[in-house]
Amino acid sequence: MVDYLANTEINSQRIAAVESCFGASGQPLALPGRVLLGEGVLTKECRKKAKPRIFFLFNDILVYGSIVLNKRKYRSQHIIPLEEVTLEPLPETLQAKNRWLIKTAKKSFVVSAASTTERQEWISHIEECVRRQLLATGRQPSTEHAAPWIPDKATDICMRCTQTRFSALTRRHHCRKCGFVVCAECSRERFLLPRLSPKPLRVCSLCYRELATQKREEEEEQSVGSPRQPAYLAGAVCGASSGDDDDSDEDKEGSGDGDWPSRVEFYASGVSWSSFHS
Repeated sequence: MVDYLANTEINSQRIAAVESCFGASGQPLALPGRVLLGEGVLTKECRKKAKPRIFFLFNDILVYGSIVLNKRKYRSQHIIPLEEVTLEPLPETLQAKNRWLIKTAKKSFVVSAASTTERQEWISHIEECVRRQLLATGRQPSTEHAAPWIPDKATDICMRCTQTRFSALTRRHHCRKCGFVVCAECSRERFLLPRLSPKPLRVCSLCYRELATQKREEEEEQSVGSPRQPAYLAGAVCGASSGDDDDSDEDKEGSGDGDWPSRVEFYASGVSWSSFHS
């Protein structure tokens, strides 16, 4: 690792350059002891399609955002503490290569690199940073992770009832618990998932039943003769699916992305899209 860079001028300049690219919309990134270890363009699998995203690996956080002008302007900054991160390599297919899953309690998503070498570099550097961060904080590795959203294009029918066919008039929705693509009728319920949001979120009918049962059992264990609050009041909200919750988080991350090569060209370009500092 490059801890010796922590208080050097070159490290300060690199972090300042990242802050400048995000501008006023981003959070300050310079902290005592923080080191920028590497950066690069990875493909992030968003709800509607895979999109290029700029990633920055620090010794304690992972930062990513949308690309407006490469190496000049980024937006939609996201900061993930590394002690919350777990990685899972994904199998290769003809259509999807060099992929892995970044898992946290609040959000999990799939990314891919331009080559097998770059994927391995990213995974090994992130895992080493996570190991060191857990050692420094005394925390245990996270065991609870948010489910990654299944992309819209993965299915043309509801993954719960398997009857409703999606169209321009019949919207796709995502269960916040399992990540499945579901229809409005199969995702009418809302349930409070504190790790994800202070507000009740859309869940599918199956997850709702499981969550309500779990909530009821927990309350029964905790009750000692006191009146028990019904599960639907404590953790769940029922109502018609009206689109009042935001199903478009991924799309808002970066409309107006610059001219980037298609997925096939990206993988076949032979260009190194990532660099790690030493």
